[in-house]
Amino acid sequence: MENVSTRGGCAPVPFSDTLLGGLAPDGGLFLPESYPRVAPETLDRWRGLAYPDLAFEIIRLFATDIPEADLKAIVARTYTAEVFGSADITPVRELEPGLHILGLSSGPTLAFKDIALQLLGNLFQYALARAGERLNILGATSGDTGSAAEYAMRGKQGIRVFMLSPTAA
Repeated sequence: MENVSTRGGCAPVPFSDTLLGGLAPDGGLFLPESYPRVAPETLDRWRGLAYPDLAFEIIRLFATDIPEADLKAIVARTYTAEVFGSADITPVRELEPGLHILGLSSGPTLAFKDIALQLLGNLFQYALARAGERLNILGATSGDTGSAAEYAMRGKQGIRVFMLSPTAA
């Protein structure tokens, strides 16, 4: 699947190029050229999948330039009970009959951002190794986004993170 800029000023590019490139060269955001259709039977089959398996099934529709075996390994390495404290990854808890809550704070920094950033760190490392490149990440934060990003990139080959935080007055 190719991705195009919202400003229409550049040629379509594969997933890995958008992953490492950030904004499109014309300053736009990258979006899929088209969105996959998912048949009702497929949705029914997905309902019974564990979180890592469901994540793989969805991500593979967009990350088509990553071999499926590699993508499956990246997703499996990301969404583990060791990282998220439970094999459920995003556990659903019943508060009372008919009232449920989705747990999104089970990751290493207890921020919902861990769910995406843990995968992003592993995808970055994979794509950088394939491209033979390095990445510097510069960020600024006053909250949990910075710590979630730092933790997700911790120990990743080819990645350095520089995070700015405000000084307490």
